[in-house]
Amino acid sequence: MIKTFFRYFFRALLGIIAFLVLWLAFAFFLPYVHNGYGPLRENKSITVYIESNGVHTDFVMPVKTMQWDWSKKLAYSDFEMAGPSYEYVAVGWGDKGFFIGTPTWADLKFSTAFNAAFGLSTTAMHVTYKRFQPKENEQCRRIELSALQYRILVNYIRSSFQAKEGKFIAIDHPGYSEHDCFYEANGTYSLFNTCNVWTGNGLRCIGVSTGTWTPLAGGVLQGVE
Repeated sequence: MIKTFFRYFFRALLGIIAFLVLWLAFAFFLPYVHNGYGPLRENKSITVYIESNGVHTDFVMPVKTMQWDWSKKLAYSDFEMAGPSYEYVAVGWGDKGFFIGTPTWADLKFSTAFNAAFGLSTTAMHVTYKRFQPKENEQCRRIELSALQYRILVNYIRSSFQAKEGKFIAIDHPGYSEHDCFYEANGTYSLFNTCNVWTGNGLRCIGVSTGTWTPLAGGVLQGVE
């Protein structure tokens, strides 16, 4: 009986290890396999950034353009400190438990990681108002978009927010600073549909050639052309 138990235990363990090895292999390889519709041949008039903290990626966009005004949906009153002087807004999608329950890695719980990995939790949008234009560096990539590309991107991001009576639903929970907060989101987070996959999907929908699958932040940044 004991031998049978250990035989099945080690088979299960080997299966988990093999799964993780394959996941990591695809996570590092597929960002180099580019996929996209090719750049749209229009004048590039809007600058957008892809910003990473090393684990998670955001779209950073002008608060107001001729195509869209984010302050009409992301009300300044939802934030402790934000207003018309803030020129940029960063938006990212992810697991609600990670966003709200894990402000630092020291706060990470096994249950949070397990629920996120296997799609057992809900999702949220993390929004941060920024006073100044981001600076390009290894963790921040600049992308020039046409008006059409930007409208498509805005629609993609808007569709990820849950809305009620036309308003995005703010979550009653403090952000990491005075300039950020959380909103209810659509979609399910998992090992195969991470916050960075969401960013990569957004890039592809506007014709920016990027990795076929980008579960890791580094894959998003290195894959952008």
